Amino acid sequence: MSALLLALLLVPLIGAAVCGAMATREDLDRAGRIVGLASAAVSLVLVVVVWSQFATGPGTPRFQFALSVDWIPAFGTRFALGLDGIALTMIALLAVLVPVVLAFAWADKLPPGRTGSGFTALILATQGVLVGVFAATDVFLFYVLFEAMLIPMYFVIGRFGGPRRQYAAVKFFLYSFLGGLIMLASVIGLFVASDTRLGEGTFDWTALQGMAAQLPLSTQIWLFLGFFAAFAIKAPLVPFHTWLPDAGAEAPIAGGVILLGLLDKVGTFGFLRYTLPLFPAASQELAPLVLTLAVIGVLYGSLLAAAQTDLKRFVAYTSIAHFGFIALGIFAFSSQSLAGSALYMVNHGISTAMLFLVVGLLIRRGGTSAMTEYGGVGRVAPLLAGMFLVAGLSTIALPGTNSFISEFLVLLGAFPREPVFSVIATVGIVFAALYMLWVIQRTMTGPLRGAAVVGDGPGAASAATFGGDTGSGAGTGTGSDADESWMRRTTARFGDLTRGEVAVLAPLVALILVLGFFPGPVLEVLDPTVSATLSEVGVPDPVTPNGVPR
Repeated sequence: MSALLLALLLVPLIGAAVCGAMATREDLDRAGRIVGLASAAVSLVLVVVVWSQFATGPGTPRFQFALSVDWIPAFGTRFALGLDGIALTMIALLAVLVPVVLAFAWADKLPPGRTGSGFTALILATQGVLVGVFAATDVFLFYVLFEAMLIPMYFVIGRFGGPRRQYAAVKFFLYSFLGGLIMLASVIGLFVASDTRLGEGTFDWTALQGMAAQLPLSTQIWLFLGFFAAFAIKAPLVPFHTWLPDAGAEAPIAGGVILLGLLDKVGTFGFLRYTLPLFPAASQELAPLVLTLAVIGVLYGSLLAAAQTDLKRFVAYTSIAHFGFIALGIFAFSSQSLAGSALYMVNHGISTAMLFLVVGLLIRRGGTSAMTEYGGVGRVAPLLAGMFLVAGLSTIALPGTNSFISEFLVLLGAFPREPVFSVIATVGIVFAALYMLWVIQRTMTGPLRGAAVVGDGPGAASAATFGGDTGSGAGTGTGSDADESWMRRTTARFGDLTRGEVAVLAPLVALILVLGFFPGPVLEVLDPTVSATLSEVGVPDPVTPNGVPR
């Protein structure tokens, strides 16, 4: 069984090595991309196999498919991996998104001197390291992989990103690296504490969790803060968020999907895997601080999203708002809110990936991410506009879409224990509907407008009224032959989604709808780990198994 988990780690890393070897040969670029897609497909198949064999019944061990070998015996470190429900769902999300982004990137225009196989190698390397991050059961191994995952993403942004890519890449790296160094101090502190309490220093997660109740509150608080700093930056929580809008705006679309859909989930995953179980008393003591930051993030991210004029930065700020909801659910300490947050991590990854990819398809046609350059896109690309609408409705958690049940569970579970924070966060739901529908209205509906859509050729001057409510011909769709001819040319130039682009988006649309109505299979995998985490924190569940407040 452990061989399956090892394969999940090694397949993308081997694929990355092969693609990287082909990156310097332009004649092998297509072959490198094919190898990358094949590696991603194999990883997806492996995840399906692992998911089918993952046990969720009573009495099953928390970490399954476990693997543990000596790594640095002198320091008590082991190369130890294992899957619980939360780690499995994160790795499954990763396995779904990587082939999607590689297929999307196939048609991207790359900066001079860059190759598609080089980009593919970096994405696969990120996938392999992230598998290790989610599966690590040795705290020191987790720290090493936590820092290592910065390297391929730094090059994704710095080599394949936009005009300010170097600035964004350095800012992303420095923020995350600094957070990791602060966490390292706490990792060392845990080792020292284990030597004192257990008679032998260890980085083993299970041993450290068993020791957690023995640590004084003051010690727990200091160790908690070291981990919290790293995870709050990665999540990101306000005010540790400032790297994300820049990185999201400058990253290539495919890299941005991994960044916004998966890499930042390491922060909230870290809260669930490390801060709550290893520092239960400190988690309870500092929960009001985290909850305050969470609801500030919900409101701040929503307001800043509404103020954006750049589509990529807009998506980044919506993510900051949603991470506030996830943090609220985690530190409300109820089974429903924890399950909602864990599910929200999956669903946010799907929704954000869909939204970011649709934004990328818009930019691919218009050549800019400025909102003001788009208007009436639905008239020339109705399928693209429809996909934008689906992504937007999923993002604002419309009932029937995947995000709804996540948000509902977070608020339902958080309210009995934290009614004030829950009510404040609910205001963010209203803001989300406003900013998302406003962006859809500005870019997708109304008359044709914006240089990215109408261009600057003959007929562009009539775009301001074509299809609007003024002018007898424009309003009825029976304008002059010149207008109709210009409209056909504009439609042909801008272009709707191709079959290949529809195929890229189709899996995400399917997941949005399927998980909107049938979240049970994912919740079934998450529930045992969620229950164990709540038990490790030592807080009684404020709701009964039927969802009724106690």
